[in-house]
Amino acid sequence: MNYKEAIEYIHSTYKFGSKLGLDNIRFLLNLMGNPQESTRFIHVAGTNGKGSTSTFLSNILMEEGYMVGLFTSPYLEVFNERIRLNGINIENADLATVTAFVKEQVDKMLALGMPHPTEFEIVTAIAMEFYKRKKVDYVILEVGMGGRLDSTNIIQKPLVSVITPIALDHTDYLGDTLGEIAYEKAGIIKKKSLVVAAPQEDEAIDVITKRSEDLKSELVVADYTRIKNVRQHKNGSTFNITIDEETLENVEIHMIGDHQVENASLALTVVSHLNRKYNMIISETSQREGLKKSRWPGRMEMIVDSPMVMIDGAHNLHGAKKLKENIERLFGNVKINAVVGILGDKDVSAILSQMMPLCDKVFVTTPNNPRAMKAEDLYSQVSKLHDNVHLTASLENAVDNAIDEAGEGVLTLFFGSLYMIGDVRMRVLKKLGNKE
Repeated sequence: MNYKEAIEYIHSTYKFGSKLGLDNIRFLLNLMGNPQESTRFIHVAGTNGKGSTSTFLSNILMEEGYMVGLFTSPYLEVFNERIRLNGINIENADLATVTAFVKEQVDKMLALGMPHPTEFEIVTAIAMEFYKRKKVDYVILEVGMGGRLDSTNIIQKPLVSVITPIALDHTDYLGDTLGEIAYEKAGIIKKKSLVVAAPQEDEAIDVITKRSEDLKSELVVADYTRIKNVRQHKNGSTFNITIDEETLENVEIHMIGDHQVENASLALTVVSHLNRKYNMIISETSQREGLKKSRWPGRMEMIVDSPMVMIDGAHNLHGAKKLKENIERLFGNVKINAVVGILGDKDVSAILSQMMPLCDKVFVTTPNNPRAMKAEDLYSQVSKLHDNVHLTASLENAVDNAIDEAGEGVLTLFFGSLYMIGDVRMRVLKKLGNKE
């Protein structure tokens, strides 16, 4: 199997849908010799901030000299982004070799009458096998959806379970209330383990607290009130943070927004308690440098400075609120031309209600994803909230039209779906050149 065949095989399994549950992944990994049992994991669940927090943690551990795997989803530009080792995407040859091995085990499953694994289950299995073969020190393992029945939850003894902010998303799978969704996210908590959570709404934190108490696990909630002296600019932030009476001053990150300051603080809280509980020694220098070197493309990313072009994957109410707040804080009354594309299973009206008042002109389009809301349907919703809306069904044309109108004093903003942002990023940089 070569790389092209591996990618085709992985994507061909999309038709098996998204099925929550651990029976299939358990059976598959057992056939593979349970590669996950040879690896130490930091397991990260939540609705927003999972990727950024995971990236911060990965880079901090890398700075300390560890070999670190980072498993995330979705990808923006190339599939290999989902499985990283020391900040580098899995090599094509490794992906092909490991995928061929996993496919052999899947074929055995099918011969034994088991259901075909989903795409996410197969990708999870590939990651587990790859990290075993590379003998990594730690894997930062991001949950795909939910937690309790997500295939990543096959791991038994994570060093720490991390829960980022919980909001309403994937309600057709996870429940209609914060409490129901928190129950699914808190499903990653294991017996007598360490849990570090971001501050949550009462309904969510109550569920996380009960789950931790029932399993006799230690719950630490990051204290964002101890974040001080935040200074923000369009390419990042600096701030002070106190954790367990230790203060770090002038911490620097190159991700935009107050929520990224909070995500970085969550990562620092995790590191502090890893040091305490496991006698790890992750130095202040590694913490600072790891945060400083962290990048997470597609999240309030200013991909071109002149003209100003920003992309953001905000795809739910919580994400849209954060995007709105940070744009208002960082850019004031700048003119905004927006390109928006959203998946049909998202809370479209909630996203639009936040963002439309900011925009001077709006292009609506269709992300290149089978779950995308058609541009025509999105146009009808946007038109109820805005009087300067343009329908551009082709994403490529929408990008070109928006960039052609970019100019001094205009922020061109692309948002609404992570599945759109990768295509946008590549096309914009091709047209305008890389900011670096």
